[in-house]
Amino acid sequence: MTEVPRMDLSDPAVLRDPLTAFSQVRELSPVVRLAAPGFGPFWAVTRHAEARAMLSDPRLQTSVDSYLQFDVPEHCRRYMRTMSVLNGSEHSRLRRLVAPAFTPRKAAASGPRMERIAGRLLDELPGHAAADGTVDLLAHFARPLPIEVICELVGIPAADRPRWREYGAAVAAGHGQGLREAVPAIMEGATAAVARGIAEPGDDLVSDLARVMEEGGDRLSEVELVTMVWQLVLAGQTPANLIANAVLTLLGHPEQLAALRAGPELMPRAVEELMRWCGPQLLTIPRFPAEDVEIGGVLIPRGEPVTAAIAAANRDPRAFDDPGTFDIRREASGHLGFAHGPHFCTGASLARVQTGAALGALLRRFPDLALAGDVAYTPDPGTLRLASLPVTLRPNG
Repeated sequence: MTEVPRMDLSDPAVLRDPLTAFSQVRELSPVVRLAAPGFGPFWAVTRHAEARAMLSDPRLQTSVDSYLQFDVPEHCRRYMRTMSVLNGSEHSRLRRLVAPAFTPRKAAASGPRMERIAGRLLDELPGHAAADGTVDLLAHFARPLPIEVICELVGIPAADRPRWREYGAAVAAGHGQGLREAVPAIMEGATAAVARGIAEPGDDLVSDLARVMEEGGDRLSEVELVTMVWQLVLAGQTPANLIANAVLTLLGHPEQLAALRAGPELMPRAVEELMRWCGPQLLTIPRFPAEDVEIGGVLIPRGEPVTAAIAAANRDPRAFDDPGTFDIRREASGHLGFAHGPHFCTGASLARVQTGAALGALLRRFPDLALAGDVAYTPDPGTLRLASLPVTLRPNG
C-alpha cells in the first residue's frame, strides 16, 4: 500500500496559505495524516467525492467529547449535547423538531430584518474611520453584524446586546480567555431567552422553538431548547469570517465585483461561490469510525478521528470545472462549505441570506469601497479568518 502523506498543521507554509497547502496535498492522496500541536494524529479526507461519502457514512460519527475537551464549567455540561455531536435517532429527532424554524422560506422572510441591521451598522461606519480615512470593516461591520442578527432573530433584548457583541467577537476570534468566558455567558443568555420565549412569545426563533417544546406528542425539553439556542448563537458567528473573506475576495477580483454590482440578481450564486472559494471552515468536526473503515484506499482504524478537508475538497478538479478560478456565475451548489449528510448545517439558509444581505447593503452604500493596505489571514489551519480588514469607503477618505 502506498505510504499516506503527512501534513503538519503547524508548518509555517500551511499557516501562511492553508488553501494552497490543502490543494497540494489533495493531489498526492485522497487521505492524508494530520499532525497538530496539542492533538494526537488524525486523518483528513482531501477529495470531494471521498469527503462527501465520508460525511454521509453512518459508520463515522461525531462525539460529544469534541466539545468537552475544552474547559467547560460543570453546570454547562448538560447543554453540550448539541445536534452537532449527536448521531442516529437522537440527532434525527432534534433535527426534525427544529427544522421548520430553519427553512429557506423562513430565512428569506428574515432578509429585510437583516438588511435593516446591516444598514444601521453601515450608517455608523464612517464614524469609526481613522485620521487617514481607513475603517476596519471586520471590527465594525463583518463581526458585529452576525451577533446583532442572531440576537434579534433569537429574541435577545437590545439592552443585553453590547455584552453579547463582546462575547460574539470572542467566539469569532476562536480562542483565548474571552472565548472561555463567552461560553457560559452565552448559555446563561440562552437560558434567559428561552424563559422569555415561553413566558412572552414574540416574532423570534426562540418563540417558534418554544411552541415546538409545548406542542403535544414528541417535543423539545427545556434543556434541549437552551442547547439549541446556544448552538445557534455560536454557529451564527460563522458569517463574520465569511463576510470579511467575501469582501476581500471581491475586491481582489474587480471584474467579478463589477459583474455583481451590475447584476445583483447574481448574489445567490455569488454567495455559493464565495462559500466554495473562501468559506471560513477549512476542516469539519472530527468523525470517529465505529469500525475499521477504508476511504480512498486508505484504512482508517476504528476510533481514530477523521475530518473532511473542506478547503481541499471545494477546489477539487474532479468535482468542479476550473476550480482555481473564482466565478460568481458558477453553479457551485455541490460545495461542502456547509458540510454534507446528516450534519449539514441547520442554519445554512440563514447564513446564505445574511451574507447576501450584508454584501448587497455594503456594495450599494459604498460604491468606491477599496482595500487600504496589505491584508493577511490569521495563521490558523482550521479557520480561514482575517485579523483585520482595513478599507476606505470613498476616494480620499
